[in-house]
Amino acid sequence: MGALSFPKLLEVRAVKGNQIAQIEGHVERVSEGHYRVHSQRSDAWYDVFATEKGLNCSCADFVYRAGLPFYNASLTKRFKCKHIFAVELSHALRQAVERQVKIELVGVQTCLFCSSSKVVKHGVLHNQGGDVQRYSCKDCGKRFTQNLGFEGMRASPQSITQAMQLYFTGESLRNVQKFLRLQGVNVSHVAIYKWIRKYVGVMERYLDQITPQLSDSWRADELYVKIRGNMKYLFAMMDDQTRFWIAQEVADSKEKHDARSLFHKSAEVAGKMPRLVITDGLHAYRDAARKEYQTNHGHSGAVHVRDIALKGVIHNNKMERMNGEVRDREKVMRGLKRSDTPILKGYQIYHNYIRPHSALGGKTPAELCGINVQGNNKWLTLIQNAAHVQSVNSETNTEDSV
Repeated sequence: MGALSFPKLLEVRAVKGNQIAQIEGHVERVSEGHYRVHSQRSDAWYDVFATEKGLNCSCADFVYRAGLPFYNASLTKRFKCKHIFAVELSHALRQAVERQVKIELVGVQTCLFCSSSKVVKHGVLHNQGGDVQRYSCKDCGKRFTQNLGFEGMRASPQSITQAMQLYFTGESLRNVQKFLRLQGVNVSHVAIYKWIRKYVGVMERYLDQITPQLSDSWRADELYVKIRGNMKYLFAMMDDQTRFWIAQEVADSKEKHDARSLFHKSAEVAGKMPRLVITDGLHAYRDAARKEYQTNHGHSGAVHVRDIALKGVIHNNKMERMNGEVRDREKVMRGLKRSDTPILKGYQIYHNYIRPHSALGGKTPAELCGINVQGNNKWLTLIQNAAHVQSVNSETNTEDSV
């Protein structure tokens, strides 16, 4: 083993495997249970194949070390080389089996009065809040409008979603108010905040029902924020390969916080445990990883790498970039007003589903996770789908009660 302990040896191999997995074309699936992984140092390829005891590799590192008696707490642990980790963490392999989810624009499919499918567009109503599409039914002859998700709102869906886009791209509530006034929409900054609070909650309940296809390597970090002038800490978990913001929570303390709840929330969102977790050296992460990822038999369910730096092989630059986004948003607000503010959750939705990332080729993290939000106005698409699902669930519950 040399100077490295067995856990440290696994950490180094896991990090190198994660690097290989994120290089396009460096992990290939030959057949069921057989993969080829490109070498980091040469043009060679190594075969990784499934056996009854797990994955084996043809590289010299695995052939030599897999036969050594590594022990931890009197229990034998199986060695994994970086090529095996690359196969387990490979984003390319995950994409081949992921379930694509399309969130499409919601249109009027049936008549509100007779449920006929013979519905056509019939002009536009020019209301004070904006234009609303009108429909007519060819069977019953009745005309109707359907402002799905925005019923009873004085402002138009376009004005509301424009306000949300402006706010989460960095404008203050009062600057958004000034913009809307130029569009002929007279509304207070308080009303704009109420729009954000309402529709963030609507979208959150809807998106919680969709499971993103995440990779097996995650990153966690903490960021201090001011809430009513008091120092708090925002703990966040992000998928390493897709940059999908998985979960978040606000804590009063940094060192004493139990980060296990963050790990548990992340596993619930992903529907699985990770294979690699990268954090800084905070004791809260070490304790949480030991409690959350360790099985009853003492074997680690995930490799926890906590020896990171700003530069070098093991760094947390991706997480720091996301922290910078939150910090830029907080500066405009001059601090948060409450710990359960909808702003943080709204920015998480904006980061995952709305904002294209240059590092992801102009795509959103959700797109890389198999969730494609269609339409030019993604806010509108999400709100309409959320309202549609809510109305369907309400009708189902009503029928069940009857």
